[in-house]
Amino acid sequence: MVSLKSPRPLGEGKGEGQLVMIKILCLALGAMLLAISVQAHAQQPTKIPPIGFLTTPSLSANAARIEAFKQGLRELGYVEGKNIVIEWRSAEGKLDRVPALAAELVRLKVDVIVTGGPVSTRAAKEATVTIPIVMAIDSDPVGSGFVASLARPGGNITGLATLAPELSGKRLELLKEILPRISRVAVVGQSTYPGNTQALKEVELAASAFGMQLQYLDVLGSKDIETAFQAASKGRADAVLVLGGPVLFSQRTQIAQLAVKSRLPAISPTAEFMEVGGFMYYGANSLDMYRRAATYVDKILKGAKPADLPVEQPKKFDLIISLKAAKQIGLTIPPTVLARADKVMK
Repeated sequence: MVSLKSPRPLGEGKGEGQLVMIKILCLALGAMLLAISVQAHAQQPTKIPPIGFLTTPSLSANAARIEAFKQGLRELGYVEGKNIVIEWRSAEGKLDRVPALAAELVRLKVDVIVTGGPVSTRAAKEATVTIPIVMAIDSDPVGSGFVASLARPGGNITGLATLAPELSGKRLELLKEILPRISRVAVVGQSTYPGNTQALKEVELAASAFGMQLQYLDVLGSKDIETAFQAASKGRADAVLVLGGPVLFSQRTQIAQLAVKSRLPAISPTAEFMEVGGFMYYGANSLDMYRRAATYVDKILKGAKPADLPVEQPKKFDLIISLKAAKQIGLTIPPTVLARADKVMK
């Protein structure tokens, strides 16, 4: 017996073909939309992190340090304008302008603020408690109240410390080695500069141990520099110890020239004094510190918190002596001191 299948309704095969075609078209359309979506997402520009750089001296006065910072960024793969944006702000030596510049960086919502000294750090600290702050250089961050401790900063600030106050006594000791009969030292400083109070205490302790007298000369503006050296000469100072401060840093050429003119051996707070005729420097390498500041920026941009990043301390201190300046002053450097120098400038 022949089995007879029920006949298909008219047009049924044609309808199934249409359904298959519709499914294929839907899948193809879905794949195409997905590809377009992925491509559009891939083409969206990656957010370039903005950071702020705040300094009190002019950018030109800070040129070498700024270049060192940029070098540190380049070593980590950051190129300004390509994958990182830097908002440069300088108070041009005018301390009263720093708070407004710090507030401006906060309004710009930068991811990190890099500061070039305690005046800038204090202004940034007062402007924000949330944006991370990296101290490229600071004399006494604990004493200034910026961090709870070097090992555990505890807030939104971290970076590098020079340990300048502790070095002030050592600088006086070096002057004593070069001038064994030294009895009176003029200390040229900027009283409004954070960290100088502690530095002066260290100098006073060392002076007491050596039986020296100190003559403190406050420099609040560039107009006070020449007056200070006139007072040092009138007070019969045997040497000059220069403390830190943006005014002194910006006017370092004038200070170096006046020291030579007054025939006063002067030990400087930063190595940059040596490039403009300074006599002697002892301390941390500031250019290396600015370069190292880039590593803190990198870590923070990658998610690290400032509170968890210990403040870095210098592992080495440089002694730089200028024989040219010594000759102009009429001074002979003992061979024992020259032998310890990391760099002797002729």
